[in-house]
Amino acid sequence: QVQLVESGGGLVQAGGSLRLSCAASGRTDSTYGMAWFRQAPGLEREFVASWIGGSTNYADSVKGRFTISTDNAKRTVYLQMNSLKPEDTAVYYCAARRPGSWPIMVPQGYAYWGQGTQVTVSS
Repeated sequence: QVQLVESGGGLVQAGGSLRLSCAASGRTDSTYGMAWFRQAPGLEREFVASWIGGSTNYADSVKGRFTISTDNAKRTVYLQMNSLKPEDTAVYYCAARRPGSWPIMVPQGYAYWGQGTQVTVSS
C-alpha cells in the first residue's frame, strides 16, 4: 500500500502562485511514477502533470505555468503553479502510477490517490 498526502492548497488571486506538495509513504517502490490531476465541480478529473521515469508531461492548459518536480530523499512530489487563472480552480490530487501501459493522462493508470487539496483562484 502507498499513502499520499497533499498540502499547499488555498485561496490566491489571479496571477499569483502556489506550491502543492505530495508526501508519499509505504510501498513507494511498487509505483512507477507520480502525477497531478485536478477536478472542478461538475467536471471529470483531468490530467495536469506527470513525472515518470525522469520525464515530465503537462496538460496544454498549464504548460509554461506549472512545474512538477520531485525530492526522492523526502519521497515528495511538488507542483509549482505560477500565473494562476480562475479556471485553475479545482481540487488537486496527486497519484501514484500502477504498472502497465496505461496512457499517462488517464486516471485509470494510477493505483493510489491522495485526499486532494483545494485550490481557489479569484479574479
